[in-house]
Amino acid sequence: MKTYKLFIGGKFPRSESGRVYEVTDSEGNWLANAPQSSRKDARDAVAAARKAFGGWSGATAYNRGQILYRVAEMLEGRREQFAAEVAAAEGLSGRAAAAQVDAAVDRWVWYAGWSDKIAQVAGGANPVAGPFFNLSTPEPTGVVAVLAPQESSFLGLASVLAPVIVTGNTAVVVPSERAPLPALSLSEVMATSDVPGGVVNVLSGRTREVAATLAAHQDVNALDLAGAAADPELAKELETAAAENLKRVLRPYEGNGSGEAADWSADPGTSRLLAFLETKTVWHPMGV
Repeated sequence: MKTYKLFIGGKFPRSESGRVYEVTDSEGNWLANAPQSSRKDARDAVAAARKAFGGWSGATAYNRGQILYRVAEMLEGRREQFAAEVAAAEGLSGRAAAAQVDAAVDRWVWYAGWSDKIAQVAGGANPVAGPFFNLSTPEPTGVVAVLAPQESSFLGLASVLAPVIVTGNTAVVVPSERAPLPALSLSEVMATSDVPGGVVNVLSGRTREVAATLAAHQDVNALDLAGAAADPELAKELETAAAENLKRVLRPYEGNGSGEAADWSADPGTSRLLAFLETKTVWHPMGV
């Protein structure tokens, strides 16, 4: 009987309140106990993410990409474990679950490859009238609170987390409430890889309870509402709270606009990479 722990600042603390909740498979059979995060846990995770931001955002894009490649290698090494967790959580066959894990690893590698290329897409030299260079470069937004998709416990998680951290942001992740085990196992990979402590923090528990604290937190710079796609009321509440300090908000993606679930296996494009980047523009005299 396993009881998981939170992942905050590169360490595995118990929930501050000591609460846990039962995680079951798609048929209602008990799998494990997951920690139920409190408001204090959320504040601690934000503090850890803020502390790690300077070092992570200051690292070279190449270095961040290499670290994400290493994470992908470790995920592939634990393929069978993740496939079993995804199969139990989502009620998939072994083959289908393995395909989801393979797709998640490929997605992680895909985003890692963008680390030293996204500046070429998002930045550039701007034509101006005068003897000046006018250069725009992308910079990370800061601490991003990520509500991971509820139904896609691993592929969806990789699809929302990787673009946040590869661009130099740090993340506080709220995994699927019903199926948090793949995310909690991912935190074990993060802890034993080269990802600095605090770059990724994982808070399992009641999505509404944890997300409300993060959305209202004054030191959170951006909010990804992917995990609130099935609850428009919650998404609206969180977006309203996020407006208090002008957070960037990425609204839930709702497939083709008809309210259908997002297809996380589809080509992701660069939209999530660009969502959490700021543009810095610099003027410099040509010296002529």
